[in-house]
Amino acid sequence: MGLVVEDRPDTRRWLVGTLKAAFRGIVVREAPSLSVARSHLRGQMKRLTEGGPLDIALIDLGLPDGSGIDLVREISIHHPGLSPIVTTIYDDDQHLFEAIAAGAQGYLLKDQHEDTMLRYLHRIDSGEPPLSPSVARRIMSHFARTSLGPIAEQEALTPREQEVLALIGKGLRIPEVARTLGLTPHTVASYVKNVYRKLNISSRAEAAIEAVRRGII
Repeated sequence: MGLVVEDRPDTRRWLVGTLKAAFRGIVVREAPSLSVARSHLRGQMKRLTEGGPLDIALIDLGLPDGSGIDLVREISIHHPGLSPIVTTIYDDDQHLFEAIAAGAQGYLLKDQHEDTMLRYLHRIDSGEPPLSPSVARRIMSHFARTSLGPIAEQEALTPREQEVLALIGKGLRIPEVARTLGLTPHTVASYVKNVYRKLNISSRAEAAIEAVRRGII
């Protein structure tokens, strides 16, 4: 079973065709928005025998009713058998690392030829994450720049600060973190400030990188 979440009809048709070319016999559902995608998922998104054993979702980030990152996170939590792969025009650090922190299992840029997309999708069969070359280089570069030596040598985070870092790294906002941990937004904001100071970071994307590097998400 496959799912393509993309609001532009022409791009959606191209992605559906690419997915069908990559995995012969796959049955593909289409969704132009988050709400339609969620409707498919609520409808149990059961594997169809004619669709083969693969469950994959190609998800755009800029959708008319929200961010595809939210859908990636929901799939990672509630549909572990479905592999969310981002297909987008955004190649900046914030979108990339927020998507990875949310559970994206691949990140492909849509400005590539169909043959190139097919080659990257085929990597799934061998257990490799499908990543556009520029995206892979960006990941390597970021981890190289943020490598500060053994974590033990850095200023230690308290258990609560680690919980806050993990949730911020997953893309949750301060009010959402507060509800999750049973704290006030003001208290969470103080924890976030302390975490950013200790780790010498200043953005949500950097928080996602650090949380992944520390193995807490």
